[in-house]
Amino acid sequence: MAKLVECVPNFSEGNNKEVIDALAQAISRTPGCVLLDVDAGASTNRTVYTFVGSPEAVIEGALSAARVAGQLIDMSRHTGEHPRMGALDVCPFVPVMNVSMEECVTCAHVFGQRLAVELGVPVYLYGEAAREESRKALPAIRAGEYEALPEKLAKPEWAPDFGPPTFVPRWGATVTGARTFLIAYNINLLCTKELAHRIALNVREQGRGTDQVAPCRQHARHRASNLLDFETTPLHAVYEEVCRDAEALNLPVVGSQLVGLVPKKAMLDTAEFYIKKEKLFILEEEQKIRLVVSRLGLDSLSPFHPRERIIEYLVQAGEVDRGLQRVLCPAGGFIPVPSQGAALGCMVGLMSYGKRQFEELDPIMRKLIPPFHQAMDELVAMVGAHAFSSYMEAMKLPKSTPEERERRTAAMQQGLKTAVRVPCALAEKVSGLWPALKELARHCNLACKSDIQVGAKMLEAAVFGAYFNVMINLKDITDEKFKLAMTQKISELLEEAKQGSALVLVLLEKRAA
Repeated sequence: MAKLVECVPNFSEGNNKEVIDALAQAISRTPGCVLLDVDAGASTNRTVYTFVGSPEAVIEGALSAARVAGQLIDMSRHTGEHPRMGALDVCPFVPVMNVSMEECVTCAHVFGQRLAVELGVPVYLYGEAAREESRKALPAIRAGEYEALPEKLAKPEWAPDFGPPTFVPRWGATVTGARTFLIAYNINLLCTKELAHRIALNVREQGRGTDQVAPCRQHARHRASNLLDFETTPLHAVYEEVCRDAEALNLPVVGSQLVGLVPKKAMLDTAEFYIKKEKLFILEEEQKIRLVVSRLGLDSLSPFHPRERIIEYLVQAGEVDRGLQRVLCPAGGFIPVPSQGAALGCMVGLMSYGKRQFEELDPIMRKLIPPFHQAMDELVAMVGAHAFSSYMEAMKLPKSTPEERERRTAAMQQGLKTAVRVPCALAEKVSGLWPALKELARHCNLACKSDIQVGAKMLEAAVFGAYFNVMINLKDITDEKFKLAMTQKISELLEEAKQGSALVLVLLEKRAA
């Protein structure tokens, strides 16, 4: 599955349009990077760029912009309202899709080291990438700002994580790190400032309310907050908490606002909350997004256009993945098979739902259809995963010296393991569908008998293909423990698929007899 990282570099220039545009061009011209937003502030003399791409691409995009900044920005002449300490002041990496925080920490480390080496500047690590607890908070590192750097860099306790402990007047110093996706979220209230403040005290991080909510402004008409971790504190948790407090005070809540971009997962998590709370049956992603817009009142003050506000929708797959089309398929020969098998299961469920003659089946189908619907897109993504990308990249590594050959061999072995894990993960995903498929065979509309029969055999064939893709790559792996574990795992999944498919067919034949 494609990996997506957001990078949000803050450059210390907010007035010179030529410099602002040059930095934007450096990012947008980097292969694999999609520039989403450029937010220039004249009074702060600072511009925040937001772009996304694969982990490797965003590192290159940030470095490209940093090189331009090194030529065009002179910190010795910089003034502005916002705290700052460098030409590239701060550069966080944020996981968006199919990327762990650990991978973003690696992005920060790689970027920081390369920036320090190429430009000869001091670089600090903060947030999740920090190596010292005292450096996790950005304000602690930036204390004293640019003007304090000559004295600060001379202190051993403030030696940079990368680069020289020397003052570079034109540049200053850069802070890079990894953090969760920050969501700016306002909830609209018709009340006084004092009442809004009272509600805010119950929700803010230091109060009795929800964790991972940073306190912001309290206005007469809205309660503003920053969600520091939307997976710990989802949108609906904050909204529902404010609604409860407002109801206790007999105050009206009149919708809410999302400021800037939002990850799709944040919206879908909230959709699932309301689907469960209200016992709804919604399958399509677009309808789930519409539900969230309605329940949170996101269009109460201005229209909410998902295609312009949800980060994944802004990213065209062809742009992020350009240059990656000619890659080896992780499961050659069965690209459409698993997703089509799941699609047939979903179709059979829908053909048995919402009809008067099958009305008694509605509660059952409401439980059985969603797993197949969800699996359709997930299986497509898994089959399209660039399983061999890391292996092919490893083959390009230099091999002139013994050390280089050793690193290349290790990277190739790691790449082969990835090529094995992808089809194995696909087989595991299919494995999770057998219980639902068996239950569907017991209750579905028998007019769809052939569809579910074909679906069962397609899912079995998908695991069959995954098995042989795993086995053909295992032979080149030298880690015997890994080979044994993966052989056992994929063999068990194949046997389970054979038995699951056979049982589905038997159940259907018994019902038809």
